[in-house]
Amino acid sequence: MVDLLKQDDEAAFTEIYHRYAEKLVGFASSKLYHLDDPRDIIHDLFVKLWEERKSLKVDRSLEAYLFTMVRYRIIDKIRKNITHEDYSEMILALHISLESEIEQQIAAKELKLRIGNSLEELSPRVKEIYHLSREENLSITEIAGKLQLSEQTVKNQLTSALKHLRRVLTCLFCLCVIALVSALIFQ
Repeated sequence: MVDLLKQDDEAAFTEIYHRYAEKLVGFASSKLYHLDDPRDIIHDLFVKLWEERKSLKVDRSLEAYLFTMVRYRIIDKIRKNITHEDYSEMILALHISLESEIEQQIAAKELKLRIGNSLEELSPRVKEIYHLSREENLSITEIAGKLQLSEQTVKNQLTSALKHLRRVLTCLFCLCVIALVSALIFQ
């Protein structure tokens, strides 16, 4: 049969196809998940068999040769699918990570803006004490010395600023929870 194939005998090729194609598809189907993959592999195998018929070297039986070719193509297909799935997963993870990072940056900017706006509601002295404490990291003693105030006055003013911020942030948090719950309900 192989000798006839090497002599461009189309009838020999057709006989080989009819004799082995179904067995090869069954073998490939048992190893691959997607239904189209086994058919594609067998189709490509027979195209290659015809194209390389002149240089064909079959040491054992033709059936063993064909099954070996299919096995190597299955391995290549699985390797290609694994690589494709790995890349897909990495791209998806990167996309989710970037989205999450961007959302976090936006949320952080918005929170900073809200805190800034909230601080504008404070008296100039309380705002200055808060700034020296939180932005310049000065201690209560250092702030009192710099502004020529008693330490207790600095503590009271700082406490007042922090209470105000807590109130504003608590309201903001409540609004976020309400928005999240309503988004989930009306989804």
